[in-house]
Amino acid sequence: MGAILLISQTALDLGFQYALVAMALFLSYRILDVADLTTDGCFVLGAAVSVTMAAAGHPILAIPAAMLAGACAGFVTAFLQTRMGVPSILAGIITNTGLYTVNFLAMGRSSSASLLRVDTVFTMLRDVVDTDIIGDWYKLILSGGITILAGVLLYLFLGTRLGLSIRATGDNRDMVRASSVNPAYTVTVGLCVSNALTALSGAVVGQYQKTVDINSGTGIVVIGLACLIIGETVLGRRSIGRGILAVMAGSIIYRFIYAWVFYTKIVPIECLRLFIAIVVALAIAAPTIKEGVGLEKRRLTALRKGGR
Repeated sequence: MGAILLISQTALDLGFQYALVAMALFLSYRILDVADLTTDGCFVLGAAVSVTMAAAGHPILAIPAAMLAGACAGFVTAFLQTRMGVPSILAGIITNTGLYTVNFLAMGRSSSASLLRVDTVFTMLRDVVDTDIIGDWYKLILSGGITILAGVLLYLFLGTRLGLSIRATGDNRDMVRASSVNPAYTVTVGLCVSNALTALSGAVVGQYQKTVDINSGTGIVVIGLACLIIGETVLGRRSIGRGILAVMAGSIIYRFIYAWVFYTKIVPIECLRLFIAIVVALAIAAPTIKEGVGLEKRRLTALRKGGR
């Protein structure tokens, strides 16, 4: 029972932390309609900056510093798209490739960094709360608090004039341009905010796990998309608020699926990545499968009526 509780608690912790990546993709992919592949490298960038600064004795300052670094990565991707005429997918790939070297340098010319016997934002919170009452749930309180606060701020931001312009850019850039709004500016701001959220996720995960590896961001964009689509399948996406709640729910559901498979060993460990790839593919294809099933039902119904 204790093992199940620990696994559930870890799944909730990581679910909230990785929900920030899904939230970033919600902004770039769903709202801006931009396929941003900077995510993998930007996640590692946030973790590298966070862990390095925490090791230097600044765990709290490491969080906004990581977000600033992520925003800079988003600016480079947006600059390549809007000013250099590079297609969005290639712009993300180029930035992601360059970030490998940047991340290597951020970790002190090493492929990994750790926080052994060093304070983090989690240990600092543990020292000021009564752990006899809440136990290890202080990690969930901090992870959930950061993600919920980020979600609220994103919701409020998208309701501002600039936020509405970003939403309109994703719907129809020509209309935005005709309204005397520069779509290059709105795309740049949107990608900066999106990558700042991705870096924030990496920063929190890095201090939570007390380590970062140069390859720890591999596949993050696919996992984030899976969380996004799982959440939208469960809660729908009729509004901005529902969409933000959906990415949080989708991330938590995904982490519980991962934890369940890992705990029950229903799939061999060496096949775990294959299983996750199948789950991701099914999650992304779920809307198409659902639509196809609906069309087939309507076709069969029409055939039965025609036969009668």
